[in-house]
Amino acid sequence: MVASVVQLTDSKKHIQQINRVFASQKAAFRSNPMPTCEERKDNLKRLKKALLRNQSRLIEAINQDFSCRAEDETMLAEIMPSIEGINYTLKNVAKWMKPSKRHVGLLFQPAKNTVYYQPLGVVGVIVPWNYPLYLAVGPLVAALAAGNRVMIKMSEYTPHTSTLFANIIAECFPENMVSVINGDADVAVEFSRVKFDHMLFTGSTAVGRHVMRAAAENLTPVTLELGGKSPAVIASTVPMDDAAERLVFGKAFNAGQTCVAPDYVLCPKDRVEQFVESFQRKFGEMFSTLKHNNDFTSIVDERQHARLQKYIDDAQKKGATVIAVNPANEDMQSDTRKMPIHLIINPTDNMLVMQEEIFGPILPVIAYEQLDDAIDYINDRPRPLAMYYFGYDKKAQQYLLDHTHSGGACINDTLVHVAQDDLPFGGVGDSGMGHYHGHEGFLTFTNHRGVYSKQKFNTGKLIFPPYGTAIHKLIYSVFVR
Repeated sequence: MVASVVQLTDSKKHIQQINRVFASQKAAFRSNPMPTCEERKDNLKRLKKALLRNQSRLIEAINQDFSCRAEDETMLAEIMPSIEGINYTLKNVAKWMKPSKRHVGLLFQPAKNTVYYQPLGVVGVIVPWNYPLYLAVGPLVAALAAGNRVMIKMSEYTPHTSTLFANIIAECFPENMVSVINGDADVAVEFSRVKFDHMLFTGSTAVGRHVMRAAAENLTPVTLELGGKSPAVIASTVPMDDAAERLVFGKAFNAGQTCVAPDYVLCPKDRVEQFVESFQRKFGEMFSTLKHNNDFTSIVDERQHARLQKYIDDAQKKGATVIAVNPANEDMQSDTRKMPIHLIINPTDNMLVMQEEIFGPILPVIAYEQLDDAIDYINDRPRPLAMYYFGYDKKAQQYLLDHTHSGGACINDTLVHVAQDDLPFGGVGDSGMGHYHGHEGFLTFTNHRGVYSKQKFNTGKLIFPPYGTAIHKLIYSVFVR
């Protein structure tokens, strides 16, 4: 009873903070609706310095939240892409801000058409638990580059990181420029109901529907970065060790708790055993042990661990062949949330593991006969956030890309398309809508304001009423053909 009262009080305080900060940021934006390029760069530089100054603390906080997160994984997936994204934006923001000239039709001359890139105002960002730093900083960088104020709702499932990040932001930005909100699910619900000028949500498809529904009440535009079941297709001719090694990296990284992790593998029927053998061997080369190996990340909490174990148990009960990739045959059931990768061979659609995004170290392997069969399998399901193809035949690569849809894709690699600063990142269909990163991020948080301007000389009066004159007929004969 006492705990619930405390929780209620804390939630109420966070909700009051949301309302206060939003009003403050709206007022601040009205006083400076078009920040200069130097102001935007200064904000980005301040953020960069703060991240560099606190990188060790951030690594340790994330490690505490996961109970074990490989330091190198946090460097590779959170610190480095955050800094690289800031550096890339600093180099390009002046160019992105420049108004662009557009064509003016002969009928409307003399005049100018120009697109101005105008900040939207106050942007809301909802951050998930799996990459709590990068998925806060990425949208923040894009929104600041576009000249906006930003409110960030961190995940309650990464309390150490969320608290530290809130303190870091408070030290380098005034509250009316950037503010971090913490709190539980009730706070997140209230956050999604705020009349932001744009909102970006990263998380599950199910929660994304609730966020979009809440945003619709305010006609708030949303960017949804969701997920889904990202397939990996192995070609009939690719060297299996090449494909398996890269799939091991993509699936083992952060213990599969990645929105673009390979969710299932489509493998030629006559190569499934070869894939299993190669995958086990390549995994063992990277992770000879698991239980006390600081290079292998834990499942974030008991709730997620139980969910994943439920998927494995369900697949076994329904007749799937389940192979635990555990090189040292360690007991993983006690005193740890480490979970070996489990290969699920030829699962069926009635298994839980094939019905939801896995988001953990489980990898179904599905046999196919011809490439078109694999393509049909993918196209019969919701469009994924990512797709991976392993094969060196360029015609087959292009054929797969032409006949499927996904938010992004890698040819002969996994995950790393997300770290390309000059590629848009986003989903399609059930895996999300809208894009950010690089130039697309700037454009997402910008109003593309088209302006037609003319001066004293006015040819427009040629089409003024009364209608039906000879000049009207002449104009129609020239332009309607």
